[in-house]
Amino acid sequence: MYKTACWDLPRFLPLHRSHPRAMTPRRRILAVLAAVCILLLLRSHGAPVSPTGTQLLLCQSHERCGDQFYDPRQYCCYDDAVVPLGRTRKCGSCTFRVCFEQCCPWLVNRPQESFVVKVKGQNCYSAPSLDDRVCGRSKTGGTL
Repeated sequence: MYKTACWDLPRFLPLHRSHPRAMTPRRRILAVLAAVCILLLLRSHGAPVSPTGTQLLLCQSHERCGDQFYDPRQYCCYDDAVVPLGRTRKCGSCTFRVCFEQCCPWLVNRPQESFVVKVKGQNCYSAPSLDDRVCGRSKTGGTL
């Protein structure tokens, strides 16, 4: 009769009780208890712990501005600086929100209306739209 070595047997076959790696009833009970404990820990409905202060969760959305990260729900990147969403700047005689609008030079035959505020992302030289605001020169003579 042909004898097979232990390493020839498929790994899914149960080991004989006398084998040193065979699972005794005590080991089975401990394994089942450990599995139940792990499942209970995974299914517990404890309150999630969130970091406070300046810590950043990797699952939160974040953007990069230069070498800084920021939360786009509170800040935006303007001229390589992180600024609050409510930040405004002058555009001729108008004020524009730097996170949502842009100040564009307006090259039209009307020198008194030399700037236009457009929604951010629009081409400055595209045709005027209803959302655009035409701004005259500021009284101090500054451009932006």
